[in-house]
Amino acid sequence: MSAIIDYGNLMHRAMRGLIQEVLQDVSDNGLPGEHHFFITFNTMHPDVEIADWLSDRYPEEMTIVMQHWFENLDVSDEGFAVTLNFGDAPEPLYVPYDSIRTFVDPSVEFGLRFETQDDDGDEEPAATPVEFADEEPSSSSSDAEIVSLDKFRK
Repeated sequence: MSAIIDYGNLMHRAMRGLIQEVLQDVSDNGLPGEHHFFITFNTMHPDVEIADWLSDRYPEEMTIVMQHWFENLDVSDEGFAVTLNFGDAPEPLYVPYDSIRTFVDPSVEFGLRFETQDDDGDEEPAATPVEFADEEPSSSSSDAEIVSLDKFRK
């Protein structure tokens, strides 16, 4: 039994499970209404699978958009695979949940930011909801602002 309850890790796993559940529903039923996702992930994660030209272009992180055209969405317990269109060229990707840095659905002003904090060599994951600057739902990424809630913590 641990001396403390690791809420950071528990929250991290729960939020990754939420992403998995949302993506599985989209895989089964398609995107409902105006929903769409901006997913930023660490391209250096050892289990990320992207084309060499994409990793050359995005050596640290990459944001993908799942909205109008995507196919072959395959959701697993560890991550998801999807084919996206890059300049009229379909490219398959595999994104493990542990590589995700942000997950945003601007149509309903929902977002998560995943951060790791280095404390004595140990990485402690933190998942925080993001706050939007707009009062009304936005359908474009330029209108949605992601704000980390860490600066408001005491």
